[in-house]
Amino acid sequence: MDAVTALRRVAFLLERTQAATYRVKAFRTAASAVQDMGDGELADRLAHGSLEAVRGIGPRTAEVIRQAHSGATPEYLDRLEREASRPLAQGGETLLAALRGDCHTHSDWSDGGSPVEEMGRTAAELGHEWTVLTDHSPRLTVANGLSPERLRRQLDVVAELNERWAPFRLLTGIECDILPDGSLDQEPDLLERLDVVVVSVHSKLRMDRAEMTKRLLAAVRRPHADVLGHCTGRLLGGRGRPQSLFDADAVFAACAESGTAVEINCRPERLDPPRDLIRRALAAGALFSIDTDAHAPGQLDWQIYGCARAEECGVPAERVVTTWTADRLLAWTRGEATP
Repeated sequence: MDAVTALRRVAFLLERTQAATYRVKAFRTAASAVQDMGDGELADRLAHGSLEAVRGIGPRTAEVIRQAHSGATPEYLDRLEREASRPLAQGGETLLAALRGDCHTHSDWSDGGSPVEEMGRTAAELGHEWTVLTDHSPRLTVANGLSPERLRRQLDVVAELNERWAPFRLLTGIECDILPDGSLDQEPDLLERLDVVVVSVHSKLRMDRAEMTKRLLAAVRRPHADVLGHCTGRLLGGRGRPQSLFDADAVFAACAESGTAVEINCRPERLDPPRDLIRRALAAGALFSIDTDAHAPGQLDWQIYGCARAEECGVPAERVVTTWTADRLLAWTRGEATP
């Protein structure tokens, strides 16, 4: 294992277990610093003990670099690997094994922490056949949402990466804000070009129940809406945030009728929707999408959280769009085939 790989693996494992951002950043910064060196410079600095003079490399990261360069597995990485051997959640393994992709991920083009290339490469390393890049839409300025012009530039970046990555496919997408009137926060012609559109509420989460129901019904019935993201908007732990109130049976029935999948969001602070709503969406005949909503590479390994809850609620694999091949998924989102 070379030093860059070791540092990236440490960062991945720290992200996977929700370690503090500054700790993760230290290892990703050190990996970039080593990558920018030539082999000769790295060897010279190791020989002369000047590794920590490099900006972005500290005592802990330097030790990982030295041990990896010597041919040994770094002790810190070895400890993290042993800890990672314990499951993140109980159950869900059967459904997890059936998954082929992830419909909801973010990069540093919006509020994610890593470049598109790193997110896609990590997804492929985890065994995904495909992953959808869904950075935020323009009005979510706090998350650096993509203007139409920036989204068009991102489409070119994804196309170039896919030329190199086959058979893995990075699909184009967006997490599009559902505006208060139920309209979607992006140009319709641009939404038409995307492979997958996740629609989510990020504002006015405490709307009146009737108004929120009307808002969600309008959104999931839009022709470009493919997945309803984290439908209740709840946040767990800390100060938390309560669920948005809406007529879940009506919304899930509309999802089933229009072919919009209900997301089972895997982020530990969301786990949205709660189990009772998963069961109601199942009874309504809706499809599901088990997604990480990952904002960093290590978070791409969080699908087990959603799989465990889906299995507990009796969701069959055939109703989960993230178990489908990319071709089947695209035929569905383009309206060329029914589930």
